[in-house]
Amino acid sequence: MRFSSGSTYICPTLLSLLCLTSTSLAADADKTTTSTACTASSTSGAFFDLRPDIALKKNSDGSKPAHSNGAPLVDYHAKGYDYGFNFTLNICAAVVEPVDEVIGVEPSQWKNVSAYYTSKGDIYSLGLQSGALISRGKELVLQYTGGSPCGKSVKRDADLESRSSSVHEGAAHKGSDFEREEDTPAPTKTALATSTRKSSKETDEPKRRKSTTIFFSCDRDAGAGAAQVSFIATDPEECSYVFKVKSQHACAGVEPHKPGSVGPGSVFLIIFAIAVLVYLLGGIFYQRTVAHARGWKQLPNYSLWASVWSFICDFFVMATSSCARLLPNRRGYHYVSGSPSGRGRSNREDENRLIDQYDEEWED
Repeated sequence: MRFSSGSTYICPTLLSLLCLTSTSLAADADKTTTSTACTASSTSGAFFDLRPDIALKKNSDGSKPAHSNGAPLVDYHAKGYDYGFNFTLNICAAVVEPVDEVIGVEPSQWKNVSAYYTSKGDIYSLGLQSGALISRGKELVLQYTGGSPCGKSVKRDADLESRSSSVHEGAAHKGSDFEREEDTPAPTKTALATSTRKSSKETDEPKRRKSTTIFFSCDRDAGAGAAQVSFIATDPEECSYVFKVKSQHACAGVEPHKPGSVGPGSVFLIIFAIAVLVYLLGGIFYQRTVAHARGWKQLPNYSLWASVWSFICDFFVMATSSCARLLPNRRGYHYVSGSPSGRGRSNREDENRLIDQYDEEWED
């Protein structure tokens, strides 16, 4: 093999290969950083996977789903104690038992309710499903938003409804005890402006909705089964609800290798290939431009690699020659010293006597 004048095109070719390799490495790195629902990675490298804690719905025939793998098949329940109501929720998914007639939630969103409670036959949503698990320091947090309306506006609307119902009931009775319509004073402009301003404020005020915040803690008990959910607290306006979940899957682990992503071995091979390309590219450029070498001598450290090749050839010859001794002997060939009858020993003694005899005659 010889490097002709056309070998000047080797450098652009190696550069293009180097660029393609680095581009594929960057693309694979992007694949590695993609997140999966109900999983989280902390800045310290810990990995959390709560997918085994997601309650799954049974099949139509009552059998377990094929991909359940020990996952719970019923919703999680938490006692409200002093709150007065009990709660039903799921982790990273909608509740298994579907709900309907949810207060303040669109019918199309009833199937996405992830937490709720029931009061006087009415169902109040505490948020819609979400798999955005977040690791904040040592805390693992999951939040649901978009539940039923809450806050002062809801209480004010209830008060207005009760007042309007009482007014309508009183208006049904007409008599001397009630003022006539013409006796009521006409509202002034100032009163009209004030009432209009109040109604506009009530209309423009954004409606707050109930939300849920779930904190997860690690449970390393070997006999622990399904996750345990506890109700912690709610704010005075009953808009934000806090729960705590103890689960063995909330313990930090190592992120498994994803199919199609770059593993440690692949990263090492890519770095090694880049290093070899840089070595060859820089060596050939130096030998050709500075040392004015041609042919095989353009390769960097050509004498070293040539000696390595000769060493490999010598080692191969030594190995084959040693293995040839283990092969069966040829027909008609015998070792003199290998005769089992002792004839070889007597022959050696005869040879020694003959040599001694010649020595004595020579000395004489």
